[in-house]
Amino acid sequence: MPASEDTDRYRQWLTAAAEEARAGRDEGGVPIGAALIGGDGRVLGRGRNRRVQDGDPSAHAETAAFRAAGRQRGYAGTTMVTTLSPCWYCSGLVRQFGIPRVVVGEARTYSGGHDWLAEHGVEVVVLDDPGCAAMMDAFVRARPELWHEDIGSGAAE
Repeated sequence: MPASEDTDRYRQWLTAAAEEARAGRDEGGVPIGAALIGGDGRVLGRGRNRRVQDGDPSAHAETAAFRAAGRQRGYAGTTMVTTLSPCWYCSGLVRQFGIPRVVVGEARTYSGGHDWLAEHGVEVVVLDDPGCAAMMDAFVRARPELWHEDIGSGAAE
């Protein structure tokens, strides 16, 4: 378990991802948000799932945050923060670019690939944030067809 000062910092970073998730929800999309944090704690990029809004199945929150960060010389020291455990697609992005840490808001709704990431040397911190869990729970209850479309083939956000 991370030290309490680390947990406080991770929760602060989660705020940016949660803002993105709420914006996505308010646009009629899947409420998942992410932020890529630099080694100095600055938000390099943030984004939200835009699968519905853009009609693009690859428009996941983590990929949007990654793209918004632009080119980096490297990813050592960065952290991907996401409101929901990353899917295999987004977990692959983390591994491909050597992002060393993933902070997950919640993994109750979907456990994604965070165990796989941990098995391959990525530091994974699951905050079990009640706000993230409540947002996803409300979404799944209100839009089960959209949620099942997203996870239908086992490839969720």
